[in-house]
Amino acid sequence: MEKQVLSIIKDNTLTYGMKVISLAKLAENSVNILDISDDIKKYMDEGIICDLAEGNAPYRPRYIVPNYEKFMENGSELLRIKPATNIWEATHNLLMLYKNVPSVTTFPVYVGNIDTLLEPYIKDEEEAYNAIKLFLMHIDRTITDSFCHANIGPVDTKAARLILKAERELQNSTPNITLKVSDETSEELMTEAVQTALSCAKPSFANHEMFTKDLGNYGIASCYNGLKIGGGSYTLVRLNLAKLAPKAKDAEDFINNALPHAMKLMIDLMDERIRFIVEESGFFESSFLVREGLLSKNNFTAMFGMVGLANAVNYFINSDKKEDRFGYSDYANDLGMKIIEKMQEIVDNHINKHCSASDGKYLLHAQVGLDSDEGVAPGCRIPIGEEPEIYEHLIQSAPFHKFFPSGIGDIFKFDEMSKRNPKAIIDVIKGAFT
Repeated sequence: MEKQVLSIIKDNTLTYGMKVISLAKLAENSVNILDISDDIKKYMDEGIICDLAEGNAPYRPRYIVPNYEKFMENGSELLRIKPATNIWEATHNLLMLYKNVPSVTTFPVYVGNIDTLLEPYIKDEEEAYNAIKLFLMHIDRTITDSFCHANIGPVDTKAARLILKAERELQNSTPNITLKVSDETSEELMTEAVQTALSCAKPSFANHEMFTKDLGNYGIASCYNGLKIGGGSYTLVRLNLAKLAPKAKDAEDFINNALPHAMKLMIDLMDERIRFIVEESGFFESSFLVREGLLSKNNFTAMFGMVGLANAVNYFINSDKKEDRFGYSDYANDLGMKIIEKMQEIVDNHINKHCSASDGKYLLHAQVGLDSDEGVAPGCRIPIGEEPEIYEHLIQSAPFHKFFPSGIGDIFKFDEMSKRNPKAIIDVIKGAFT
């Protein structure tokens, strides 16, 4: 322990803030207070189950999605913030609150539907643009976390257009941005968003109708996770199907035995993590976000993550021919669907009393992967480099989306010619959402 502490302190590649976070994580991981079975530990050691660096003593939910609308309306008693009266106060109030929103990374993973939060304070567009640009720069320079996520839309607002304009100019990496797309989203805003995405790889596009049907009042946080406003997710643990597949004799054995066994272990781990957060950590008793009504335990759920579906399917197909593999063969795609249907069945048959936001059930989530993953396809995606033409890719991937109410981010590549015709991209997005 002493050597590890000194190693962090003396590491010249880390900033002061990184050292503080690393030392805190080291302290948290020095205790073993969760009741975890040897079988779970074995699967974690083998990389089949992964807690995604949540730590040994979870003292806050992984992802927190505050009700920023309520904050803008009421201000904060603890932070001595009064409701804003102009664009400068509005942006500063939000920035002050962001410093007090925890997550698994210590930074906020959701910073709000920032266009509708700021729209009421826009009186002069030039002044508002300057304020919004500084606001976005502040987020990028102080929330140094790729999980940080902002939303805009679905309605067209001056603020949304100013945000997109600023992002094109600034070329910042943080925050990630998602445009909620619905029938209310104007063609003009969609065009602005597409042009911005082609310039700086954001915003992403979310099916507002589908998320609203599944979750109600929601926000897109972190790695495209749909979660209830005023709540969030206690935990996100993932199952690596690519590493689980070799434990089965064949596809049938995988679906009937290996998969249910691994999922039972992972559910037990999630139950234990949630029990500690809710019943022992004191988070919900001590957080001013709860006290001031920006968070409620009733709006929390948990995410059952998965990764490597394509790898598992291709393992059982055992063919190097593209036409036989996941994404191309009907047999392979059907096998992938059977695996996900089995996962849905198992998740739906489990109840956790603390997951009120989702009627006691965990939400399946197609996890995008880790930088340490080698050769593992994200979620339900076709392996990178094997993707078919975009229209075929969309048709293949669409049937899987309904199983993942908390998110299944897909990436579709457009060529340089697309910059000349953003309307074609809009048509693809709308077609995919239909």
